[in-house]
Amino acid sequence: MAKQTDFAEKAKKASAEKGTKCPKCGTVKTPTLYVNAVKTAGGSYRFNRQRVNVCKCNEKEILG
Repeated sequence: MAKQTDFAEKAKKASAEKGTKCPKCGTVKTPTLYVNAVKTAGGSYRFNRQRVNVCKCNEKEILG
């Protein structure tokens, strides 16, 4: 038989912060999609997308 989970365990799991902690500031890093527009040789624009982890210490560098 499977173990029955009670409400306290579900609430504890839901309130836990997900992700890795930053060693500098101690806050949880939030994965964010960073989109950069780059002009090509033909004159059109191409969008470079990459996932970056944002925390309090690097938030101003990434988000501007």
